[in-house]
Amino acid sequence: MNGNESATGGEDRILTIPNVITLVRLAFLPVFVWSLSVTNQPITAGIILGVLGATDWVDGWVARRFHQVSNLGKILDPVADRLLFFVSILAIIVAGAAPIWFCIAVLVREVVVAIATLILAGLGARRIDVTWYGKAGTFGLMFAFPLFLLGSASWWGATLSMVLAWVSGVPGLACSYYAAGLYVPLGLTALRHGRDNRD
Repeated sequence: MNGNESATGGEDRILTIPNVITLVRLAFLPVFVWSLSVTNQPITAGIILGVLGATDWVDGWVARRFHQVSNLGKILDPVADRLLFFVSILAIIVAGAAPIWFCIAVLVREVVVAIATLILAGLGARRIDVTWYGKAGTFGLMFAFPLFLLGSASWWGATLSMVLAWVSGVPGLACSYYAAGLYVPLGLTALRHGRDNRD
């Protein structure tokens, strides 16, 4: 598909490769929860979560590279990412596979940012691009939680996995909160510009 096709209604498509990739990633979420909460296999759960985190960028890259950006994908991708994030952390809390204070700190930040985003959108603010610190924070946390899972299991690499979890998680958490602070002035600017465009 070329750019002209995309500009003339291609974004209204539902069945696209990126959307299928997103749905496949979502389909593995119950498998992750089953592996961790039912069969008590933290290593398997950690591997699944690591793969889900590592492939977070794939659907977006495919959409841009092959001109398959769609309106559904713009909504589905971030919703899927947040759903994977929240459900996986809640399952990890229940399983006791990571420090609860760390999990709660991540969840509180995500909830506050999500609510603020919805409020700004409702007030007419323009879209805010993710900052470098936000991306770095997400990247660090995406690998910290699978490593916490591997560190909670009984195997020869548990200690190293736990060390790496902290090495990845602490900077990731710090970057995510710093990014949240940066979004305050960015959000106010986006709101002002959004209202100016409507006037």
